[in-house]
Amino acid sequence: MELYRAGGVRGVEIGSVMFGKRQPDGSEIAAPLELVRLAVPRRTYTQSHIDYVAEVIAEVARRKDRLRGYRIVDQAPWLRHFTARFEPL
Repeated sequence: MELYRAGGVRGVEIGSVMFGKRQPDGSEIAAPLELVRLAVPRRTYTQSHIDYVAEVIAEVARRKDRLRGYRIVDQAPWLRHFTARFEPL
């Protein structure tokens, strides 16, 4: 979410939101990897756009210690990553 807030860079989480599993007691089983897939539009796939995306990532990384996470407050039983709702921790 922070990449989008900081610079409009879209991405999708490929990790515990997509592949994690909520247990009956409310706990989560995390996915083995936590990845992010960036969505770079093909028509703007220029070096200047890639440079901009890299600058946004670097800016977010510089303030990583001040960022807080999110928790899932609502999810579908299947394919939760499409419709899950989050709130800040």
